[in-house]
Amino acid sequence: MLSRLMSGSVRNLEREYMCTVRLLDDTEYTCSIQRDAKGQYLFDLICHHLNLLEKDYFGIRYVDPDKQRHWLEFTKSISKQMKSQPPFIMCLRVKFYPPDPAALKEEITRYLVFLQIKRDLYHGRLLCKTSDAAMLAAYILQAEIGDYDPGKHPEGYSSKFQFFPKHSEKLERRIADIHKTELIGQTPETAELKFLQKAQMLETYGVDPHPCKDVSGNPAFLAFTPFGFVVLQGNKRVHFLKWNEVTKLKFEGKTFHIYANQKEDKKIILTYFAPTPEACKHLWKCGVENQAFYKLEKSSQVRTVSSSNLFFKGSRFRYRAGLVPSRSCPSITHGPRLSSVPRTRRRAVHISIMEGLESLRDSAHSTPVRSMSYGDSFIPRSRSQAMDSGDGTAVISSETYSPSDSVLPTPVAEHSLEMAVSRQINGAPCSIEEEKESEAGTPTVGDVTELGVDSRVAGRVQSAGGEAALSETEQVNKFVLSVLRLLLVTIGLLFVLLLLLIILTESDLDIAFLRDIRQTPEFEQFHYEYFCPLRRWFACKLRWVGGLLINK
Repeated sequence: MLSRLMSGSVRNLEREYMCTVRLLDDTEYTCSIQRDAKGQYLFDLICHHLNLLEKDYFGIRYVDPDKQRHWLEFTKSISKQMKSQPPFIMCLRVKFYPPDPAALKEEITRYLVFLQIKRDLYHGRLLCKTSDAAMLAAYILQAEIGDYDPGKHPEGYSSKFQFFPKHSEKLERRIADIHKTELIGQTPETAELKFLQKAQMLETYGVDPHPCKDVSGNPAFLAFTPFGFVVLQGNKRVHFLKWNEVTKLKFEGKTFHIYANQKEDKKIILTYFAPTPEACKHLWKCGVENQAFYKLEKSSQVRTVSSSNLFFKGSRFRYRAGLVPSRSCPSITHGPRLSSVPRTRRRAVHISIMEGLESLRDSAHSTPVRSMSYGDSFIPRSRSQAMDSGDGTAVISSETYSPSDSVLPTPVAEHSLEMAVSRQINGAPCSIEEEKESEAGTPTVGDVTELGVDSRVAGRVQSAGGEAALSETEQVNKFVLSVLRLLLVTIGLLFVLLLLLIILTESDLDIAFLRDIRQTPEFEQFHYEYFCPLRRWFACKLRWVGGLLINK
């Protein structure tokens, strides 16, 4: 009896697992989830915890055991998506950036978007010119510590904050000057609102970059924004396609294609290469979802092609739109609400609020929903003029766009530095654990040589080609499996054709080529030695079964 009770309790425990979600304010929400729970259940729990009504723009990200980023799909089981053992660690992030964040109805939604954009600025995703960077940082400073007070804020006080991946003393002085002179009297809410209005005007607003290479092998970052598809190379935006210009998205293996029709029926095809097939599929999914969210009223309008090869595994993913709670609903009164916490508690005045932030590669896939589509009318005027004035090329900053500079070594394995470096060289994303540790101050891959890291580590960096060889082996294995799949399909088709030919030749159809087959000695031998005995055996069995049924 005791053993039976114990086994039953073990089975009950196995039906639940712990899940931790890191929120945008760096706190963690931990809960127990049923093993068959779907993503929507967890997302609803988090929204209830935050009292978040405008759910459309948010999603849950996770990283699989192969270090590939994903958005959690709300219609599927969480445990089947994670592909790893619990407890599971995920994070709440903005998935679809609002075209006009200042127009959001709820203060909690604006604050969460503010936290996300501040995170983007810190990790280099929101890259901009020095003057814009100084203004954004000054708004953050005003929102964090309020008005400048000489008694509380000594010389160099702005240097205690880390607004960007790296910055100069000159920029720090400019940030302090703006905070002292131009923002006096602004409340934290006003400073946040001004910050959002300034950020939405930038070329890199809403950019969640996907590292790729163009047809010439040059590195590039592809991204989907509220206003369209962009390609960033160096310090420039080299391509911009509005959502109503994009006609089709396609991926095959590591290759990603985007088809578009521009003015005067000008058709273009852009081709880029992702680091891995999984990264390419994730890029394609993000494109499909963003186009559906920002442009279309129905997901059936999205034209997508996953793979043109019949015998290679493709994807049947489709974006599914749903219903959104009314944004004019009264606030929920139960559950904690982030915006109700005093700002002195939810805003730290030191760099510690920045430590623990997650870096560029904390990605994924979900099924958020919306109540309306966004057209070109939502593009800010200055952005719209810049987009219409040229061929999609624009200078975004004096510095090279390189958000991966904020991705730092991993604490996961014993030889963590070398593993992170090898993944960086091959363009693979890092895990959530790696990202959190990375932002504590360990040097990046690109800075290993500059900071004079031990020569033994530099030697290990050069050995990262072993992972590339492993990738080649995986490709060979996939090719062999595809050939075997083709062989099995061919054998199956031949068998079906043979059965069809036998049925036709044994039928009463009077066709010339069938008559010729029936007159051959081989057919006569098959007919009398195999087909006729088999037919008599089946007829006997049918009569026997019929007799049993009649007797009953």
